Amino acid sequence: MIEIKKKSHEVHIGNIPLGAGNRWALIAGPCAIEGEEMAMRTAETIAEIAASLDIPFIFKGSYDKANRLSGESPRGIGIEHGLDILAKVRSDVGVPTLTDIHDAPSADVAAGSVDCLQIPAFLCRQTDIVAAAARTGLPLNIKKGQFLAPEDMAVISQKAVDAGAKGVTITERGTSFGYHNLVVDFRGIPIMAHAGWPIVMDISHCLQRPGGDGITTGGDREFTPHMALAAIALKIDAIYMEIHPDPENAISDKKTQWPLARARELLELMKNG
Repeated sequence: MIEIKKKSHEVHIGNIPLGAGNRWALIAGPCAIEGEEMAMRTAETIAEIAASLDIPFIFKGSYDKANRLSGESPRGIGIEHGLDILAKVRSDVGVPTLTDIHDAPSADVAAGSVDCLQIPAFLCRQTDIVAAAARTGLPLNIKKGQFLAPEDMAVISQKAVDAGAKGVTITERGTSFGYHNLVVDFRGIPIMAHAGWPIVMDISHCLQRPGGDGITTGGDREFTPHMALAAIALKIDAIYMEIHPDPENAISDKKTQWPLARARELLELMKNG
């Protein structure tokens, strides 16, 4: 029998198990948390759709967009207010939450408000950040750097485990060759699966065109369904995507976030193939 992807360890984000042959889960939410009303409305809407389709759902959102090409680009709502909103989503909507950190001291601060800490792609080799996140006792979602080979993620995930991480998920988000574009090599999914951890496919960030709109990131949102179906065909453990009520007026990733009004349409396609 042909094996599409190796079976991994099981990692729990809140009450949702990833890997070990479980059905794929959805990690979704806006790129940046822009306010409480926006975050709650997005989380509630996605949660309702996901529940109706029997798709396990984890809410994601960033309180700070530290990786910006231009100093003029907005950073987000800030750590204190952002974590309060993430904690409210977790308690009121009843779904696990995930956020990214950009320095080691933020790990302990963020850990009390979320169920998973994410290491951004550009920072995935930064040992101090990975180790600090691992010591919180939360599972880590480590994004593969745009500059790394997929097999490198086995080394990074082992570093996290050695530092005390109770579980790791590895996220594919495309490879950069410069020239304002990213390329996805789907061979990377089974290669990274050899590390023994659940694999996540980021179907939003892999469609970015970094710096493609001058001082901001462009992208190709129209290919989101294609990336989703390809990843699901490879037995991915989770789909990571950004969903926003009004992408064209978002403070970041305007061209790759999926419209909230079309979330059910896309998730039904992903569920039923």
